[in-house]
Amino acid sequence: MDDLNPQIPLTELKVGEHAHIVSIPSGRMIQQRLVSIGITPGIEVTMTQNYHHGPLVVTVRDTRIALGTGEAKRILVRKFSLS
Repeated sequence: MDDLNPQIPLTELKVGEHAHIVSIPSGRMIQQRLVSIGITPGIEVTMTQNYHHGPLVVTVRDTRIALGTGEAKRILVRKFSLS
């Protein structure tokens, strides 16, 4: 399963794609900030806006959140399809 659905940085999601957050391998300060805005391992995210430069917008728990690309690159996700 892991080979068919690898972990990727959040920045690689296309608009409309859904994923689960797998991990946030970064420093404690960044992890604390992301947790404080609801971005935690296991949660579902939907890419709302991603121009592949500048900030991107994801929907988490019915809330739109803007993230810088530097932060988003540190968030590892696993895509899934809604069936």
